[in-house]
Amino acid sequence: MTAATVPGIDDAPTTNARLLSWVREVAELTTPERIVWCDGSDAEWERMTSQLVEAGTFVKLNEEKKPNSFWAASDPNDVARVEERTFICSVDEADAGATNNWMDPVEMKSIMTELYRGCMRGRTMYVIPFCMGPATAEKPMLGVEITDSEYVVASMKIMTRMGASVLPLFDGPNGDNFVPALHSVGAPLEPGQQDVPWPCNETKYIVQFPEERLIWSYGSGYGGNALLGKKCYSLRIASAMARDEGWLAEHMLILKLISPEDKTYYVAAAFPSACGKTNLAMLEPTIPGWKVETLGDDIAWMRFGEDGRLYAVNPEYGFFGVAPGTNWKTNPNAMRTIEQGNSLFTNVALTDDGDIWWEGMENEPAHATSWKGKDWTPADGAAGEPSSHPNSRYCTPMAQCPVLAPEWDDPNGVPISAIFFGGRRKETIPLITESRDWQHGTFMGATLSSEKTAAATGGLGQVRRDPMAMLPFIGYNVGDYFQHWINVGKGADADKLPKIFYVNWFRRGEDGRFLWPGFGENSRVLKWAIERLEGKAAAVETAIGYVPTADEIDIEGLDTPIEDVEAALKVDVEEWKAEIPLIEEWFDKIGDKLPTSMRDELEALKLRLGA
Repeated sequence: MTAATVPGIDDAPTTNARLLSWVREVAELTTPERIVWCDGSDAEWERMTSQLVEAGTFVKLNEEKKPNSFWAASDPNDVARVEERTFICSVDEADAGATNNWMDPVEMKSIMTELYRGCMRGRTMYVIPFCMGPATAEKPMLGVEITDSEYVVASMKIMTRMGASVLPLFDGPNGDNFVPALHSVGAPLEPGQQDVPWPCNETKYIVQFPEERLIWSYGSGYGGNALLGKKCYSLRIASAMARDEGWLAEHMLILKLISPEDKTYYVAAAFPSACGKTNLAMLEPTIPGWKVETLGDDIAWMRFGEDGRLYAVNPEYGFFGVAPGTNWKTNPNAMRTIEQGNSLFTNVALTDDGDIWWEGMENEPAHATSWKGKDWTPADGAAGEPSSHPNSRYCTPMAQCPVLAPEWDDPNGVPISAIFFGGRRKETIPLITESRDWQHGTFMGATLSSEKTAAATGGLGQVRRDPMAMLPFIGYNVGDYFQHWINVGKGADADKLPKIFYVNWFRRGEDGRFLWPGFGENSRVLKWAIERLEGKAAAVETAIGYVPTADEIDIEGLDTPIEDVEAALKVDVEEWKAEIPLIEEWFDKIGDKLPTSMRDELEALKLRLGA
C-alpha cells in the first residue's frame, strides 16, 4: 500500500506543509495499514486503552481502587533506558564529546532507514502533535511524535499537552519550528500474524540529531525510549537549543517553598534517578508553618526574565515516577495523586483485587501477579525475587497532585532563588554545602557523583560522575555544557543569580545506618538554605564551601541524635583528598573541551585541602 492510498494524509486536520510532507514520507517508508491523527480526547483514550486491554498489554484496574487506570507489564528485555544504544549524531564527532555515543548522522540514517522500511506493516501509524510547556507561551515548544504504539499514545496524553488542543499552533507563526520525533517498536505484522502483548525489537536505537532538532527511536516501547517528548526532546534536543539560544534545559524538579511569614521561594534541584527527586518535589515539611507546593518533578527549562532573574518552567504535563519505595511515608502526595486514578502502571505487581503494589508500599499482598506475569508471594520477595521491576513506573496527570502550585502552568515560569545538586553517597559529601559563587557552584554540579541506580541498565552501586544529573541527557559535548553554565553566570547580574547548594541525604555512619532521616525532614535543610539567602543563618567556611554546624539546622522535634547530624555535616579532609584523583580522572575523560575555570576550581580545592 502506498502512502497516497493510506487514509489520513489527504484528510489531515492541519495545513502545515512541513508536517504533511514529513507524515507522507514516513508513511511511504514504514508502510502502515492506516494513519490516525491523535486528538487527545477522552474518547480516544477509551479507544486506545480498550485496544490495549484486548491485546493483553493492559489490565483494567478495579474502578473503586484506581478509577480509569491500567496495569501493564513490558517485555523483560525492554525495562529501562538503554544508554549504550542512545546516540548523539552531531555532524562533527567532537560535538558529541566523551560522554555520548556518536555515529556519523549520514551513516546512522542509512542504518535506521533500513530498519524503518516496512516496520509498521500491519500496524496503525499514530501522529501525535504535542507541546512541551504551556501552549500559551509566546513561542510554544512544539513537537510531533509519529509512533506505531498505542501504549505511547495513551502515555503521551498524560505526559504532554497533545492533540486537537495544540494542533492549531502548527498553523500559527511558530508552526514550522516543531521537533519531528519518529518512533517504532520495530515489530511489523504479517497478514494473520498474532501480535504479542508488548511488541519490541532486540535491536534498539534512541537517536538525537541535534543540528536538525530531530529524534529517531526504534525497537523499544518503554519510558523515555518511546515517549519522545520526555528525555529526547526536553533534555537532549532542548539542551542543544538552550546552548544556541542562551538558556538552560535541565534535569531538575521545581518546587515552591512558603515560609511561616508567607514568603515564597522557588527552588530547582537536580538529582540522578532514585535519589529522592520526586519525593522532594512533593515534600510534606515536618517543620511547623512551612509549606511546599510542586511545579514539576523532573525537568526545568530556565530563561532570564526581563528583571534579570532566572525563571523556570516545567515542560511536562504528567509525572513519570519510579514506583518502588514510593509510599505514604516517603511521598504521601504522590500516593494521593495516583489514588485519583487516570494513571498507567508499568512493571509493578497486580494484586488479586485489581489494584497495584510494589516494594516499599504498605499492605503487602499475600499473593499477586509479578511484573513478569508470574504468581508472587512475600516468600518470593524474601528469596530475592521482587514483585516489581526496580525501574517500574507510575504515569499520572500532574493536575491531580494535591500540592500543585497554582502557577505551574504559567508560560513565563517562576523566579528561581536556589539550585540544589545532590547524589547518593555513603561518605565524603556532607548533608548540605553552599557554593562560594556561580562558578564554584558549576564546579559542584560538574563533579556531582552518585551510586548507580536501576533507571539505567548495569552496575548497581558503583559511583559514577553524573554532572548536574545530566550525564545521559546532555545533547552535546559535556565540556561545552559546563562552559555554557559558566557563560550563563557571566552574562547575568550576580546578585540576581540563584545560590547553588549541594546536598546528600544518604550519608551513612560507620555501622552502615543512614545518619539523616530524609523525606519530610529534608525541609529542615531547605529552611537553612533559605535562611542563607535571607542572610539570617551562619555557616562555617570549609575547603569545599560553606557548611552549617548542627545547631544551625532546625532540629527541634527531631529524634535524630545531634551526633548523627554532626556526622552527616562533617567535612572529612582525608576523604576529600581521596576524592581528588577521581575528579581528575573525570576531567581527563572530558579532555581539552573542559573549561579552564573548572581546572582552576579543582586546583583551588586541592590547595584548600592541602592535597
